[in-house]
Amino acid sequence: MAAKPEQAVTLSISEAGWLSTFQDLGRVDSEFMGVPCGGAADQHSAAAANILVGNRRGAALLEIMGGRFAFTPSHDIFITITGTPAEVTVGGVPVPMWQPVCVPARTKVVISKATGGMRNYLAFSGDLDTPRFMGSAAPESRMGFAQRIVAGQQIALASRYRGFSQPYLGQPLFRLPVPVPDFSPDVWTVEVVEGPETDRTPGIRELLSSSIYTVGGKSDHVGLRLDGPVIHPEGLGEIVSHGVPIGAFEIPHGDELIILGRSRTLTAGYPIVAVATKASLPLLGQASPGRKMTFRWVSQEAAVERWREQQRLLGALAERVHNLFAAVGLPVAEAAEAADPGTPSSTRAA
Repeated sequence: MAAKPEQAVTLSISEAGWLSTFQDLGRVDSEFMGVPCGGAADQHSAAAANILVGNRRGAALLEIMGGRFAFTPSHDIFITITGTPAEVTVGGVPVPMWQPVCVPARTKVVISKATGGMRNYLAFSGDLDTPRFMGSAAPESRMGFAQRIVAGQQIALASRYRGFSQPYLGQPLFRLPVPVPDFSPDVWTVEVVEGPETDRTPGIRELLSSSIYTVGGKSDHVGLRLDGPVIHPEGLGEIVSHGVPIGAFEIPHGDELIILGRSRTLTAGYPIVAVATKASLPLLGQASPGRKMTFRWVSQEAAVERWREQQRLLGALAERVHNLFAAVGLPVAEAAEAADPGTPSSTRAA
């Protein structure tokens, strides 16, 4: 089947939420040059959103954090919204999340009343016109690359979607095996593995697994700042600055626990008493101020297996979407990706 020519679509943003940005899965192989990979805080939701509209996993999309986000397209478009539970309407009709949706031209889409987590991801079938820094649409504020979306902005979309309609917007268009995270527990349980200073911090295993921590208001893409009990390592003295992975649990000089995010600085001299498993990082990316969490220790082998299972489920979704879209004439990226392309090779599971 010949590819349809691209159609220029204008997305008119009327409400931009508290903080909405262009995003993708982050920069590839940028960290050896001192630039964090960055990218969507919840990589699972971002990847699933792009899969559900037939894009590559690493395509640009929008990350919406709180408030009301609303836009109107100039032409018919094909979208999906993933991430934390929210109220989504198209022309005033409630539509399901984590499913592809056909939006008619000049019909207003509203995303509001997010609950449970902190971020939603809005993906469009096609290519968003946005600048890139080191090959990525992800913000890097320290380099002056903010990528913030504001009310009144006009965003250009190159779309190949047309000629396919959805007569009942409130009903799912297809039956798809979508791995939707559970944001409902009052206290989230995050899996962790040992860090380089775990054994130098007597009692830290028992403390993390038996205590409840609360996300502080100064948390961001750089890291989560948690209120709760800490134990300082013994006999370390001054630590030479060293590389720090995404998900590292740092204990600075004050009584605070910090979990580093995707926009962290790449080196630090604080002790690392644990590291969140890679499969748990999307959940941490949804943690808003006031969120309560506790931690469960797992083995390296269990952590790798959980990550592989998470990726297997995304791969199964991608295969189903590719075959279905090809059969009904919806646009789909030529090559399905087996792993998230925005993750630096040094941090991928073995």
